[in-house]
Amino acid sequence: MPMLMPISIAIVEDDAGLAGEISEIVSDTPDFKLVCCCRNMAGALETIPPLAPDVVIMDIKLPDGSGIQATEKLKRLLPDTEVMIFTIYENTGEIFQAIKAGANGYLLKRAGYEEIVTAIRNLMKGEVPMTGEIARKVMQSFRKPQLSLFLQNDPSAGKLTPRETEILQLLTKGFQSKEIASNCAISLETVNSHLKKIYEKLRVHSRTEAVVKFLKNS
Repeated sequence: MPMLMPISIAIVEDDAGLAGEISEIVSDTPDFKLVCCCRNMAGALETIPPLAPDVVIMDIKLPDGSGIQATEKLKRLLPDTEVMIFTIYENTGEIFQAIKAGANGYLLKRAGYEEIVTAIRNLMKGEVPMTGEIARKVMQSFRKPQLSLFLQNDPSAGKLTPRETEILQLLTKGFQSKEIASNCAISLETVNSHLKKIYEKLRVHSRTEAVVKFLKNS
């Protein structure tokens, strides 16, 4: 049975202590491989592109620029590289900017060892890791005009039925499945059936991924 290639990971973090901790987590995980650890934006943009890592763990606040700007530039050069924003901030505006810049996930720096390792593995599966509080902030920030724009801009969204569109709108406002059922006067089972169809049509696997796709196309 052929051995799987380890997940190659680059770290961009200006805090020496935290950079060391993340480096240790990556180095101690058997299926991970640390390729570089950069302390600023200039170093990241020079060092990372030739290495073409699978994942970049990116701080937002860098001494010589923004991790969001670095993400945008790296994604243009390395469209297949997954970028996970790693920050102490929960600023909704920065979350949106990071996602629009091409970030594929967003975790807070207080995340523990297991959460970081799981998030990186999930990135490689095509999922969108986010802490629960960040996902809620993203969902609760959407408004109806953005939904209309999303439906116009995304061909897959045009396949949604009126009921599915209504449920997606409630979903992006942070409603839970039971609340959607109550709001639409339908059963929880029917809501789950609609959600499954929404995910299939949008080609996503979860409500967070649906909202992230919504954001990128609105």
